Amino acid sequence: MAKYGSEVVSKYDMPHEFEKKGAVSSKTVAEARRDVEVIRETDVLVVGGGPGGVAAAVSAARAGAKTILLERYGHLGGMATGGLVNIIPNLGSIYGEHLIGGFCQEVIERLAARGAACFPEKRYWGKAEPSVVEKYIKANMMHFYVRKNTAGEYVTLYTAVVDPEVTKDELNTMVLESGAELLLHTWVTEPIMEGNTVKGVIVESKSGRQALLAKVVIDSTGDGDLLPYTGTAVDEYMLPGSRIAQFGWVYWLCNVDLKKYDDFMTSEPDKYKSVVEELMKAGGMPFFSRGLLEHQEGVVWIHRLVGSLRQTDIEEMTYIDVTTRRESVKNWELLREYMPGFEKSFIMLSSPQLGTSGGRRIIGEYYMTEKDMDADTPFDDTIAIFADNDRGDKSLEYPRTYIPYRSLIPKETEGLLVACRAFSSDYEFQEFFNLIPHCMCFGQAAGAAAAIAVKDGVGVRDVDFAKLRAELLKYGAILP
Repeated sequence: MAKYGSEVVSKYDMPHEFEKKGAVSSKTVAEARRDVEVIRETDVLVVGGGPGGVAAAVSAARAGAKTILLERYGHLGGMATGGLVNIIPNLGSIYGEHLIGGFCQEVIERLAARGAACFPEKRYWGKAEPSVVEKYIKANMMHFYVRKNTAGEYVTLYTAVVDPEVTKDELNTMVLESGAELLLHTWVTEPIMEGNTVKGVIVESKSGRQALLAKVVIDSTGDGDLLPYTGTAVDEYMLPGSRIAQFGWVYWLCNVDLKKYDDFMTSEPDKYKSVVEELMKAGGMPFFSRGLLEHQEGVVWIHRLVGSLRQTDIEEMTYIDVTTRRESVKNWELLREYMPGFEKSFIMLSSPQLGTSGGRRIIGEYYMTEKDMDADTPFDDTIAIFADNDRGDKSLEYPRTYIPYRSLIPKETEGLLVACRAFSSDYEFQEFFNLIPHCMCFGQAAGAAAAIAVKDGVGVRDVDFAKLRAELLKYGAILP
């Protein structure tokens, strides 16, 4: 089991039980054979507009490939926007070294220019500055911002938070500026296969059932939605009670008088403790994170995690959505009733996308495991360096983890790359390295590789890595 450092939240919810109906009979129906209209033919087709998918589409288009990005919702950003998981963590190491650049850094800089991102100043990265450390501890953000260095001092990490609504707009702009075509409200139902080669996808939308053909397809769905239909070998194991075995439900409360809350907590600690106990006895949850966006005073974020090993099951997803929404509204009502400072608050946002943390993963040309976290040597085909910040003493010993291009390539399927948390890895590696910035790195690499494969007329597994490395460096990636 993955071992976390003491500053990291590591107690997660165990899988829950509910009455599941499943199939009501053994009946099947035969689908009528039909011709499906091909609405596009392109070089690179990216399925899923989350962090990895946007990075893949922009990267492929910038590298000269005719590119189309498909997204099932009416917005881009996936978990970073629709899931309200607007925290972009672990961009640098405990030692203050900046490790994740490229597309991810570009997004943060563009948002910061619009007042829609905030992060510690560079001079504080990896430094034990008490006032900065205290800011993030007070915000209940130690999990994302604070670690202990080799001297046992609390230091600040380079982690950013972004405004999800402005991020949706900025990602649209980046995709369209790159020259890629964007199709929203488009649900991809299955790949088009020719033997073991992916040739395109079938989609369903308000426009009906249609097809798109491509020379390379990139699965950026997060859940590896295309994989079951391609014959690609996958690993779906998740350890019960681990971070990746969780659904996430996030909501924001605004108009909270945090000064009144703080005054009550500090001036009447015994009464505060009593209120917390009463609130919890009534079924509430008095713990929250303070919104860090500077133009959003009086906003708090509440992250509810619910254990699950079946994060693509529609019955379970429905159950989680219904029950957590009911619990969230009840919790807000209890906070208004019991907790000073919350009297005039209201629910500002709730995530339109149910948060998923884990699921199926390809068995790729290289399979990442725990041993790869305890290694200092880069791969010959390294496409990203991740900050290993969450494993306590192990992170101090091994602050960098290297990712090979081969982990994005399924072993038995041609014409397909993965640019999401479905990359080739076991559950222990996933526990630490399937977050938003990681997926952006996968996407940037997959998009560039797909464009090179098309231009050179080779398969994705035969891409010239020197060319891929040069393309990644051209757009700011940080490589060995």
